[in-house]
Amino acid sequence: MRRFLAFLGAGLLVGALALPATAAAPAVADDGGKGDQGFTIKDSRITESSGLAASHLHPGVYWTHNDSDDGPYIYAVDSSTGKTVATVTFSGVGKPRDVEAISIGPDNEIYVGDIGDNLDGTWPYVWIYKLPEPKVLKDQTIRATQYVVKYSDGARNAESLIVHPKTGRVYIIDKKEDGGHLFEGPATLSSSGTNYFKPVAAVDLWATDAAFSPNGQQLAVRGYLGGIYYDWNGGRIKREGRLDVPLQGQGESVSYSTDGTKLLYGSEGADSPVQAEDAPEGATSSSSKSPSGSGSSASGDDGGSGSGSNVKIGALAVVVVGGALFGLRRLTRRS
Repeated sequence: MRRFLAFLGAGLLVGALALPATAAAPAVADDGGKGDQGFTIKDSRITESSGLAASHLHPGVYWTHNDSDDGPYIYAVDSSTGKTVATVTFSGVGKPRDVEAISIGPDNEIYVGDIGDNLDGTWPYVWIYKLPEPKVLKDQTIRATQYVVKYSDGARNAESLIVHPKTGRVYIIDKKEDGGHLFEGPATLSSSGTNYFKPVAAVDLWATDAAFSPNGQQLAVRGYLGGIYYDWNGGRIKREGRLDVPLQGQGESVSYSTDGTKLLYGSEGADSPVQAEDAPEGATSSSSKSPSGSGSSASGDDGGSGSGSNVKIGALAVVVVGGALFGLRRLTRRS
């Protein structure tokens, strides 16, 4: 976190020098029920939304959860209103330590990743919880299965857990400032033994979350100020380009829409925005969608910039201040 604050401070200097004092991040508003165009989380209990997953059973609903210091809870948010329509408490597990990610696999099973480790090696093992997505949205308690996870090459911090929508195999991406790795879990997780995850591919990003496209052919990985998408290629991931990630106070989550046409990006904080961008080509079965044409340096292929980049850079100073405040608050609380 100290590195993160230093990184943000440097970004603040660059943004402040390059921009007029009136520059600000664009506001995000609900769009009359079309959640794929973005929404705002309005539940006062959700102040550290750290993961996001589109419901398989309830169109327009997104599951999220708080970071550490909350409890065994996930929240179903109606994207047409931004309001929570169900709170699920999962039983049969210990006290969560640092829940960082959520993903939905085959058979409508929700996987919750208690995989955070802010000291990057404090915990000798971490946990994954699995529970069925409820067919009825109401406040309820559901029994979950708890899995013990270790990494084959030692403990580490991670904020990205993904479940392949076709095979059900679970993957984790660790969080490294200079880039991490995609870790592959066993073909089937064991609830009675230790599940060892092994590195299988490099990931060129300081990853805060990731998501599979619904067709399982694309992997999107986001960080605080950017993102990369990969061709899944049977697990031998191939880098395809950069994602059009919006600037957010502390960008922590990403999810494809259920039809694969959009990527939804979430941030921590009260009344946090979930912002939408077009998903890159290849995220849908028909592959009819192309990357956003906004022209920012984070869209399309790996290089270049366009007319949209000045607007995003113009918001950087304000966004970085917010991110620094979030980071300082979390650092103080966990020290």
